[in-house]
Amino acid sequence: MAKMNNRVYGVIGIVSKMANWNADFTGRPKTTSDGDIYGSDKACKYAMKKMWSNDANKKVLYIRSYKIDPKAKGDLKDKLQPKELIERYQEIFGTEKLEKKTPSKEVLKNLFSAIDVMNFGAAFAVADHNISITGAVQIHQGFNKYEDSKVEVQDILSPFRNSKNEEADMTSLGKKIVSDEAHYFYPFSVNPENYNDFIGLVDDFEGYTKEAYYEFKNAALVAATALNTNSKAGCENEFALFIECKENSQLYLPNLCDYISFEKGTDKNIIDLSKLAFVVNTNIAESIENIEIYYNPYTTTIKHSFGDNAKLINIFTREAL
Repeated sequence: MAKMNNRVYGVIGIVSKMANWNADFTGRPKTTSDGDIYGSDKACKYAMKKMWSNDANKKVLYIRSYKIDPKAKGDLKDKLQPKELIERYQEIFGTEKLEKKTPSKEVLKNLFSAIDVMNFGAAFAVADHNISITGAVQIHQGFNKYEDSKVEVQDILSPFRNSKNEEADMTSLGKKIVSDEAHYFYPFSVNPENYNDFIGLVDDFEGYTKEAYYEFKNAALVAATALNTNSKAGCENEFALFIECKENSQLYLPNLCDYISFEKGTDKNIIDLSKLAFVVNTNIAESIENIEIYYNPYTTTIKHSFGDNAKLINIFTREAL
């Protein structure tokens, strides 16, 4: 596998229409204390890990899986329950035991063979193996940039009566809470140097690979669209920006979302990247290898000042625009 030697900075854009991209524990879309709607990095990573886990050829460690244990004691016997981390590890890596005497090289090699660990890192504290891997890919919180977003509460009629309510003689009511429309923008960075300390410690490990970056990039373009659950139906990938630095460049960029704005247009939505002109109009341009902008051209217009320095690509067909 080819080692990747260049950093990448970018943004992932996700639209949510009559859906709930990331709920808090009350069921409402997550908000800050000031009322700003946002999605956690965990929601974005979950969509990616869920997509990867559907591919039988990929190993995903940090995702919920279940068991029914007939040997469990007490109330847990024969009950559906989530697996422990060590059980998940043993399942996907085909190991019967993970013990104190298990070499760290073996554990690290297994961990880095999981696509989610290779991208997002890991906190692995099992059987006296305390391993912390800072992920090459770091995704921050994704804030909604559509100012007129509203929360809608829908009453749902259950087909069943609630027997716990002795006075209930009709079927029970539930609620579904969604955003009428929200546009989340997640900033991310890819820094292959985060894994340099493990080169030489793990057999045949050469660091973050181009193949791992390709898997992340592909998931950044389709994972939200692919996650078609009840609450996520209506959530789609609508935008992505990738600014790839040259190999061994010393360029470090800030949170790119601070330079992006969103507004509703007459016929199409407008994502404005004009404030990012400094990337190509200053000496920063000398450190940039490639700029790619993926978006939904059927619903969105992109305003930018990159000129011919950026490639515009249909996020669905992957064709140049």
